[in-house]
Amino acid sequence: MAPLQNYHVLADEFFTNRPTADIAQDLLGKLLIYNSPAGQVGGYIVETEAYLGTEDPGAHAYQGKHGRANDPLYGEAGSIYIYAIRGFYAFDVVTQASAEPQGVLIRGLEPAIGENIMRKNRTRPGFELSNGPGKLMQALNIHDTKMNYQHFADSSIKIIQDYAKIPRQVAQSQRIGVRTAAEWTDHYRYFVSGNPYVSKTRKRDIDFATYGWKTN
Repeated sequence: MAPLQNYHVLADEFFTNRPTADIAQDLLGKLLIYNSPAGQVGGYIVETEAYLGTEDPGAHAYQGKHGRANDPLYGEAGSIYIYAIRGFYAFDVVTQASAEPQGVLIRGLEPAIGENIMRKNRTRPGFELSNGPGKLMQALNIHDTKMNYQHFADSSIKIIQDYAKIPRQVAQSQRIGVRTAAEWTDHYRYFVSGNPYVSKTRKRDIDFATYGWKTN
């Protein structure tokens, strides 16, 4: 896909007045683009995780935790929360009003725009380019938190409503690397079944014909 000049950013209504888990599922298939200094890059969101705020023991705002590091999570819905974890950066979408610090982690991205630039940013073969939260940030060449608090309408990162793909099947599982009580581990990771850019996908589970998308 050639770089996009005309597109519509997801409306604020997409991120408000509905459950974060629903938003996490509906983000699958949406096109995320980054107008980087080297050129436009991006791809289709194929994997997400929902984090449900102060009651969620896996969330950064659990039990009302609120400090400088996670303050962007308390921003407006449809804004950006980038944070460092275990030596890499990860990207969250803020999904609720400021009093409800909930968000969706973008875990996997199928390249669609500027893949040649992405592969210069992250020189790993095949699906290893962006099949994980830290990997996709490296592929986009985002290595800081400067875009925190920015709304998608005003940021160099966009999630757009045009050109979306539809998953043939949305699968769900426990969140990766999050250890909590059983009631918080059952449902909150969502992914396009059969897509090779989903983290930890086994080769035998890949749908090489369609990558898990509906074709008509």
